Amino acid sequence: MKYALTKPQTDLLREIAAASSAMPIPPTRTQTSWALEQRKLIKRTWRGSGHVAVVTADGRYYLKHGKHPRQVQAEKARLEGDAAHASRAPTDGTELISRLQVASGKITVPNPAAQTRGRWRAAYYDALNNGHVPKGHKLRWNGRQRGNCIFTLVDEEAEKAAQPPPMPTVDVPETLDRPHRLVRATRKALGRSQSVVDTRGRPEVIPLYLSRPLADRALRIMHALFSEAESRGYTVETQTDLQRGEAVHTVAIVIRGRAFPLVLTERTAKVPHEPTPQELRQRDRNPWTRLPKHDEEFNGRLALGAPAESWCQHSYSHSDGARWTLESRLGHLLQDLENLASETERREREQELREAEQRGRWYAAVARAREQQIEQHRATVLAGQIRAWRQAAEIRAFCQAARARANDAPVAADEVDWLEWAETYAEQIDPLQGPLCTPPDPSAGREALRELAKIDAYAYSWPFDTDGRWSLPDDRPIDPRT
Repeated sequence: MKYALTKPQTDLLREIAAASSAMPIPPTRTQTSWALEQRKLIKRTWRGSGHVAVVTADGRYYLKHGKHPRQVQAEKARLEGDAAHASRAPTDGTELISRLQVASGKITVPNPAAQTRGRWRAAYYDALNNGHVPKGHKLRWNGRQRGNCIFTLVDEEAEKAAQPPPMPTVDVPETLDRPHRLVRATRKALGRSQSVVDTRGRPEVIPLYLSRPLADRALRIMHALFSEAESRGYTVETQTDLQRGEAVHTVAIVIRGRAFPLVLTERTAKVPHEPTPQELRQRDRNPWTRLPKHDEEFNGRLALGAPAESWCQHSYSHSDGARWTLESRLGHLLQDLENLASETERREREQELREAEQRGRWYAAVARAREQQIEQHRATVLAGQIRAWRQAAEIRAFCQAARARANDAPVAADEVDWLEWAETYAEQIDPLQGPLCTPPDPSAGREALRELAKIDAYAYSWPFDTDGRWSLPDDRPIDPRT
């Protein structure tokens, strides 16, 4: 915990200590009082409609000595163990380097006291001045005066290999002898505008919105950017999209089939609005008229990036800054576009894999449902055959019993006809009177399998033809459960 107090916290602690009784805490100072309570400097309780607080012994100690008593105790404990910790410090630079090599190149000494810190400092400088640092390595030390001491033995070759490659620069020419085709078309579109250049709504040109004095610099920047993009194998093209019923013209750098639109503008700053004579006259006629408080004026800083209100508005954008110019950021802009293209490809591949996996599960579910449908159909047919066979056997037994009864009494002609018909019917329904064969499979329609598969039957192309055969060019998907 941090025991140091801010000025508002110290002021509140003094007010609570000066109060003759429990001091009510205003709602605006609730957070400040909570911080004092966490440090055990005051005690708070709820009384009536708010908190009241009194100072503790630790709080009075802090006001008298300027330090928290626990902080003082921790400092005493640290100083009491200083000699013991100093005895465990390395005696010279050789031992320091040996310990670093055993500890994988890094040692942290938690907030040592003066004697311990001095022993580590002596070992550090001994290693530097007497050549104990291995060749090709650097010895670093953080925390020379306060806090933790961190000693690091760095392999220079590994450090250089881990550093990213330097950002390639894009040279912007001072003059345009052979400008890019889009730069040439944009220069013609500028015409004789004297104050503001705005080509954002024109086709086949670079979208610009800036003051006229910066037009030449803007065109040189776009020429350098487009030339560098094309030298890397990318294409630069103008595009026209339809947004909210209106045509929107943009210019884009296309990297591996992915277009990144660009627009070059000049940043603006707010300045107090100066009412025009016409606005003053209108306000005199209509006192309720509200005049704007600020105006937007160009501030001379160029910004290049994605158009406003686009899906990638904040993905890539660079501008003039206090320590750099837009010309020096063109390499970073191209790297941003390349990273976005790679990231988009990665997401698309992952999406394709997810869709392929989902499609495979869908077809596997359909295949399992078809197998289940066939099994259920065959089971139904078999159960029907067994019932018919049993019924036929019962009819024959019935007829045999009827004839046995007829031996004791004369048989009527109607009874003979009925028994003969019954025996004929038994032969007709008995499945064992002819060869047995597998019944034909039922229809494999979407509606028939939807309930068995528990899926959306119209999510993908149906894999069965009218005869119930698997019609996809690929093999039937493997059941993921196996």
